[in-house]
Amino acid sequence: MQDNSFDLIIIGAGPGGYVGAIRASQLGMNVACIEKRPTLGGTCLNVGCIPSKALLNASEHFAGAASGTLGKLGISLGSVALDLKQMMQSKSDIVDTLTGGIDFLFKKNKITRLEGSATITGAGSVTIVDGKDKGDYKAGKIMIATGSHPSSLPGITIDEKHIVSSTGALSLETLPKKMVVIGAGYIGLELGTVWARLGAEVEIIEFLPRILPGMDAEIAKKFMTIAKKQGLKFRLSTAVKSAKAEKNGVSLSVTPANGGDEETIKADIALVSVGRHPATDGLGLEKIGVTMTPRGRIAVDARFETSIEDIYAIGDVIDGPMLAHKAEEDAVAAV
Repeated sequence: MQDNSFDLIIIGAGPGGYVGAIRASQLGMNVACIEKRPTLGGTCLNVGCIPSKALLNASEHFAGAASGTLGKLGISLGSVALDLKQMMQSKSDIVDTLTGGIDFLFKKNKITRLEGSATITGAGSVTIVDGKDKGDYKAGKIMIATGSHPSSLPGITIDEKHIVSSTGALSLETLPKKMVVIGAGYIGLELGTVWARLGAEVEIIEFLPRILPGMDAEIAKKFMTIAKKQGLKFRLSTAVKSAKAEKNGVSLSVTPANGGDEETIKADIALVSVGRHPATDGLGLEKIGVTMTPRGRIAVDARFETSIEDIYAIGDVIDGPMLAHKAEEDAVAAV
């Protein structure tokens, strides 16, 4: 019979959660890690950093071969064709290898893996409300490492078919003729680059007068020049008012950011890439009185402890950049 009592329960098995679990176990704690996905690694390994880099790498090779660049080096390939199904399978194989590696590390470090959606019912008490490990669990300390979800805009419903988030854009089954990317942050530009290299017409729409907001202006300007050479088109200072899925694509209504006439843009796929928000829904934080910041993140002190004693939070759910390596450093410091 499985023991339901632990020194530490971590909710979320992304880069912050699994690093924290492994470190805590190495320090002698009896650790359980709850994850709603059937695989470990969170957004980063399953539908984020890793699959996107795999597709960036594959698309770069394809573009180099298709453009004739290799021919100039004396490497003749003949006719080059895209096998999108095989490219996606290669991406999935990479993801499976890495998530399997974390599973091995959990077993090696004797970490109890629990599958399901968790709710914190009080200090030291966690209930898994669904999934194969449904039940009540106790812990001396609880760490929230649930990460974040893609955000959308008013008037836009993501269906992951015609209107997709980054998750859907990593798993398209056919090459779209035209893709519109809403938002010129690094996620949208990264995925826009992938599909442009593979042959799609890609147009980036950004509300601000520049791309990569928050990054160095000189770097952003240089990147835009590089992206244009790869075929990406840009429509800056433009607001997307709505996006409606149709039978064979998407219809978007846009206007100049400072006001003006509305215009309709048609595309096969619309990628919504306007940022991310903390994944705290369903955790029961409001009910137990956890203090949140004005921006909707969990407030913590210098030790990553929340307003409730022995409940901690790290990574995307607290203030700071929503980045995998930041979550990992948070986890090590918190443990």
